[in-house]
Amino acid sequence: MNLQMQVAIMKPTRNSFIATYIFRISFELMVQTLPASHATSTKKLSRLTAPILVNSAEVEVMRALRRQGRISRSEVSNITGWSKAKASQEIRNLVDKGYLVEIGEGASQGGRKPRLLRINNQLGYIAGIDIGATSIGVALADVTGLILQQRSEPTDVKLSPESVFGRCSELLLELIQEQGAMPDQILGIGVGVPGPVDFARGVLVAPPLMPEWENFPIRDFFKKTFISTFVVVDNDVNIMALGEQRTGDGTGVDHFIFVKIGTGVGAGIISNGKLHRGSDGCAGDIGHICVDKEGPLCACGNKGCLEAMAAGPAITLKAMEAARNGSSPTLSQMKEASGGVLRSEDVNAACREGDQAALDIIRDSGQMIGDVLAGLVNFFNPSHIFVGGGITNFGNHLLVAIRRAVLHRSLPLATTHLSIKFSRVGSNVGVMGAISLALDYLFVMDDNPHFMV
Repeated sequence: MNLQMQVAIMKPTRNSFIATYIFRISFELMVQTLPASHATSTKKLSRLTAPILVNSAEVEVMRALRRQGRISRSEVSNITGWSKAKASQEIRNLVDKGYLVEIGEGASQGGRKPRLLRINNQLGYIAGIDIGATSIGVALADVTGLILQQRSEPTDVKLSPESVFGRCSELLLELIQEQGAMPDQILGIGVGVPGPVDFARGVLVAPPLMPEWENFPIRDFFKKTFISTFVVVDNDVNIMALGEQRTGDGTGVDHFIFVKIGTGVGAGIISNGKLHRGSDGCAGDIGHICVDKEGPLCACGNKGCLEAMAAGPAITLKAMEAARNGSSPTLSQMKEASGGVLRSEDVNAACREGDQAALDIIRDSGQMIGDVLAGLVNFFNPSHIFVGGGITNFGNHLLVAIRRAVLHRSLPLATTHLSIKFSRVGSNVGVMGAISLALDYLFVMDDNPHFMV
């Protein structure tokens, strides 16, 4: 069996550090057996460490490429206002460094066909990790954002952070292995987590669902295995908003709110085309806005929070009560058939069968969410609200209830052009946003450590 086949069949162990060491040793041995030209180019790619420093002029070129994907020298000149000579010089510098490559000719505008350029997708890889309360999604992409491999599976954030993040590392190592790559070729990792994030430090602060995760060093955890990477951590709903902006109907929309409804409720806010995190990173935490001072106790310690009243677990509790008190024969039968357990999906199924109690539960949740969103509409005046998360499979009954509440409680001017609809990106919106978040930090100015967007 040759060395390439040995690397291809190895499965990462529970100790991701041992797996990384084995990968690296095997890779070095394999490179020694390759032709000199192949070995040299492979080593060149593995030396990069993110973020990649570029000067202010090069940032302008890379920014244009991030937005358009591929571009000609004349387009760079038009976008930046530079002379054609300066645009050609800056592009030549980036090509010489290996950051850009020519990919053929574009359409003629009356003269010679322009040569098109794009970011070199052989520089390395970007990873996106989306952690929800009950699932994890991991994706591997090239540096243009194209997803190459991905994996998802159930989880429970009540487990230790070492366990959940360790599993994410294992999944990412598996994807790297399947791609025939190495851990030190991962240049950026974007991570979304379900709780308030101090964005500057990349840590969770008092997360209601998993208090043991507070101040866990997420960046350092991943960098022990992926030594060349730059790790960016944000709230899971913020990365969903980025995913909607970069790949969904939010593309080109300057002011919108992405609402996630699942185990919790949260909002990601895009303002003037930029993600708004607030001064400490917790903007959009609408799940803990009070909707009933006498309501049930929330995980945050307060009573009557939107999350405790209208999210997935609250819907399940209401369904259990309807099954117990006899107001929903359908839910009672479902409860008996499942051994005394109901899920939020059962409420949706009962509603489809015409069960009035199930329909009322869905409508009540939609109304409460809509009432809170109405306040945001009056305050922020977005043009769009996109709704995502696990509860969105409830369909039009939920969406209609949200729309009615927003229209009823918002000012007429604020809703004149307001669109409220489900996100069409689907379950990939989180990992797509996490990849975009990491790409924002791939190239940075050498005299300014801010991301290039």
